[in-house]
Amino acid sequence: MQLIQTSGAQKTEHTELSHVAGLDWDNVRIFLEVARASSFRTAAQRLRMTGPAVSERVKQLERQLEILLFTRHRDGVRLTDDGQKFLSVAVAMEEASKGFVRRRGSLAQPLEGEVRVAVTEGLGTFWVTPRLMEFIRAHPKILIDLHCSMQRPDDLVLRAQADLAVQIEEPVPRDLKVRRIGRMHVMPCASQDYIDRYGMPQTKDDVAAEHRLVMQYADQGRGAHYYNELFPGRVQTGFMTMRTDASTAMYAAVLNGLACGWLPTYYFALGTTVVPLDIGHVIPFDIWLSYHPDAAKLPRVRRMIDWTIDVFDPQQNPWFRDDFIHPREFTKASCSKQSPIDLAFGLAKTEP
Repeated sequence: MQLIQTSGAQKTEHTELSHVAGLDWDNVRIFLEVARASSFRTAAQRLRMTGPAVSERVKQLERQLEILLFTRHRDGVRLTDDGQKFLSVAVAMEEASKGFVRRRGSLAQPLEGEVRVAVTEGLGTFWVTPRLMEFIRAHPKILIDLHCSMQRPDDLVLRAQADLAVQIEEPVPRDLKVRRIGRMHVMPCASQDYIDRYGMPQTKDDVAAEHRLVMQYADQGRGAHYYNELFPGRVQTGFMTMRTDASTAMYAAVLNGLACGWLPTYYFALGTTVVPLDIGHVIPFDIWLSYHPDAAKLPRVRRMIDWTIDVFDPQQNPWFRDDFIHPREFTKASCSKQSPIDLAFGLAKTEP
């Protein structure tokens, strides 16, 4: 599977910018979907178009640019060299469009007041918080009350203690608006120190026979269910080093070599140094957004809802796509350039 650069794209000196003027944005948008899916058929499904219609729109773009954008292969399509160069321009156009929409809304009316956000602990700590800077800079008069917990966040929305919630257990709709905004993939991992000490497991049976385990047991995540599914009948004492209800404690345990355990793959986009274990059994968790329709009528809450959908956008963040993508396939351009999250957990090693 070919991963593509989705952020921070730069126009290259080879790109004829004169060809960009007057482009049909719909054609560019369709091109981006095909490039991200590496398939006309998949792109057509996502766009709710027919395959021939998608193909024709791409051909129109190719004629206007006077270049070939894709080559066809048995497993899908691949970008040509010219297609890869145009991709950076198309992504820049997309980012500029999003930025304009956000600025236009910001100029329409200043937003101020409090927005209460309830988020699953790991996503709130590791993913949402580091990305709030752009929102805060755009809306300095909004106070964000962020509640991170492994308790069900939608309960807080129902009790009017939060305006919106993000979680990995499907909310009970009741009076709420519910939307799936991405998918988190959790796979077995270990630190390099742990592997040096206990070896690299090759299968689930290796883990059961020769290794130690840490797992998260909380209202969300169904740790007990997955333990019984993975290791039926296995007594936890002597095998499981630690149980915890906190994502942060779970990660710290794996990072510091206490045991191996299942971690979200988006950690690798943030710079973690743990090692993915290719023993199968990747566990998917859909990411859900919920909010009360009345709260969404408040402009500041509506802005936070839109920002939340954008920050989990699977097209921009391939680790949140429906299909599992192995961390080794994450491109450097797709990953965070911020300091690795390991630094927050006391990993003191430095390169010589």
